[in-house]
Amino acid sequence: MVVATGPRLYREFMLRQIGERYEVHLVIGRPVEWEAPYIASATVVPGMTTGGIVAAVREVVGRVAADGVMTWAEDHVVDAALAAAAVGLPGAGPDAARACRDKHATRAALAAHFADQQVTRSTHAAGQYGVPQPQSVLVGDVAEARAVADKFGYPVVVKPRAGVASQAVALVRDGDELADHFAPAHRLPAAGLPSADRFVLIEEYLTGPEVAVDCVVQDGRVTPVFVSHKEMGYAPYFEETGHWTNADDPLLGDPAIVAFLDQVHAAIGYSTGATHTEFKLTGEGPKLIEINGRLGGDLLSYLCHCASGVDPGLALAAVSCGDAPDLTRTRALCSGIRFAYPPWHETRIEEIAFSASELPPEADLAVPLVGPGEVVLLPHKDLMEGRVAFATATAAGREEVSAALDRSLAALRCAWSPA
Repeated sequence: MVVATGPRLYREFMLRQIGERYEVHLVIGRPVEWEAPYIASATVVPGMTTGGIVAAVREVVGRVAADGVMTWAEDHVVDAALAAAAVGLPGAGPDAARACRDKHATRAALAAHFADQQVTRSTHAAGQYGVPQPQSVLVGDVAEARAVADKFGYPVVVKPRAGVASQAVALVRDGDELADHFAPAHRLPAAGLPSADRFVLIEEYLTGPEVAVDCVVQDGRVTPVFVSHKEMGYAPYFEETGHWTNADDPLLGDPAIVAFLDQVHAAIGYSTGATHTEFKLTGEGPKLIEINGRLGGDLLSYLCHCASGVDPGLALAAVSCGDAPDLTRTRALCSGIRFAYPPWHETRIEEIAFSASELPPEADLAVPLVGPGEVVLLPHKDLMEGRVAFATATAAGREEVSAALDRSLAALRCAWSPA
């Protein structure tokens, strides 16, 4: 059973792969559309409420031999975990799913981990307990935020307690900037969170490259599947302008990274499913930015398939059904994606298309995301949807992929004007 599908452009390839291997029952909030060729049946749950989703899964299990429940939709991570638990099927566990959705709960779980156990001499000497992460405090208003920032020292990161795609996350360097960015972060509550008036985290800013590891987890056993490296832009925001992944990334087998991932998952009690763990490689080792209880977005699973031949969506389906995932690498390549943005803060699109004859041979997908007449805004406090197109490419190494993506975006032909 697959709970929700998400945007067709970013998730159709995974549903197609799963539908070729499994009999899929879809739980969705609208009549089935593009999903029809890949599924056996569906239940429409108006509004996709938690109770409706759990009831739909119960009904299916009551009449067929269902083996698993899964989702890759951020909004339904907790719903899928509750549904799986309700019918006795493998899942992340409701508490772990909630910890993934609530960034404050994540921080608390990591800080508490191993608190009642003996810490090693090296950990004690370093003054670090639990899983390495930035200092973080949940605040309810600007005055509290400023007090915490003064204690940590600027710059600090302002982020909503729950959110996706780095929306309303900003790096601030003084009290005025902090006040300016507090309100957008406070406007992004997530349903079901405790402390209804406290939605903003003030966090220590970590230096070092940021990476992510997507893992499959089965009965608490964590298996890294692929590493993705981010390209960032539009400071002070953390807009992800591109990603790349290498099938033979040395971080996949790095003992310190593997141990860190084990710690993170153990701290939140994650049992079965797939996760997307983001962290920074600091001078003191990896430190957690956040863990998401689903596969990464932005076609990261597609890039993994292009680079290594591994299908993360199929691996998620396997562990959700109690099967062993197939993580056999059949390729050793590098794959990447890069997004294009408009030139003005408010841009009206008149024409947009890729020149197919100018795309390099390494290019795979070259897709406009907007159409004529649309107005696109560059990333700012309340919006992280300024992308107008993307391209993907696969080659032998990182430099070749980067050059191919440069050429691909240079082949984008746009007519636009300030709105």
